[in-house]
Amino acid sequence: MTPIPDNVHGAILISIIDFVLSFVIISGIGVVLAILPVVNRYWAIDDKDLKGGH
Repeated sequence: MTPIPDNVHGAILISIIDFVLSFVIISGIGVVLAILPVVNRYWAIDDKDLKGGH
């Protein structure tokens, strides 16, 4: 693995990597949030179940 140089080119390279990874992480969060309504259909908890204590 080649180290990233400590100059302007290295800073630009790190900025590009950070930019791309931020899109990956934000997209991952979006996928999780999009899946939550689907999961909620299968694991729905009714008020009756909550008031019953079980």
